[in-house]
Amino acid sequence: MKVREKMKKRPVDYIVMIFLILFSIICIYPLIYLLFYSLKTNNEIFFTNPFGPPVNPQFDNYVRAFQAFDLIGYFKNSLLVTFSSVAGILILALPFSYATTRMTWKGKNAVVSYITMGLFIPVQVIIIPLAILVKQMHIANTYLALIIPYIAFNLAFTAMVISTSFRALPKEMEESAFLDGASVQRTFFSIMVPLIKPAIATSMIFAFLNIWNEYTLASILISNPEVKTLPIGLSAFVGQHSTDWGAMGACFVISSIPTILMYLIFSEQVEKALTIGGAVKG
Repeated sequence: MKVREKMKKRPVDYIVMIFLILFSIICIYPLIYLLFYSLKTNNEIFFTNPFGPPVNPQFDNYVRAFQAFDLIGYFKNSLLVTFSSVAGILILALPFSYATTRMTWKGKNAVVSYITMGLFIPVQVIIIPLAILVKQMHIANTYLALIIPYIAFNLAFTAMVISTSFRALPKEMEESAFLDGASVQRTFFSIMVPLIKPAIATSMIFAFLNIWNEYTLASILISNPEVKTLPIGLSAFVGQHSTDWGAMGACFVISSIPTILMYLIFSEQVEKALTIGGAVKG
């Protein structure tokens, strides 16, 4: 009887459950609305049925999305730029974070302060000198014109997240590895990096979202249609006199698929990163 009494839900539990259900609906509805949006006509979107499901689903919107412009090419460019940038960020952030949190060397604090300054510099402040620099380096209208700035602008935040996880690990792990004859490189790759997988996954998702949806730099540094990324390509749907909003919605649905997949793949690691001691348990 006592067990059953404990299992009975209190009124507060029902209130919390209702609140969580409403919160889930609020979070999920934008995705559902976007799907509905991609299957409607312009008249439905703005006048007759702006919020409900489509009365007559217009699957032709997806066909027009591929026919109107080079959606596959823009998608490929975005994937190439995003994954290359994320890989470059991790290659630089991991050893930097390890060196600044687990080692002692002259000038370490100055270097950390210099990298941290990147968190407080908005893109708009340096966009003109950056455009001039890209032109002088002869990499304008190339993938490197986006990859290098994306790495630079996302490196500070990624290093901060990874450094926090490295700092939380006990020093006894490294000491035991060194006593067993492991080198610094082996300790780093075989012991330390696997322990901070949650932090790596979290930083990867943030960097991926920032780069995948970036518009300002791409619109200024890239003018060649063969190198344009997806956010720039989507702007081609906005016409001077008329716009095919349904086909644009179809492009939005297609462009959101990689971000959703990224979160689904790494969601477990992100949850571990949010828990106390998650870096050690991961």
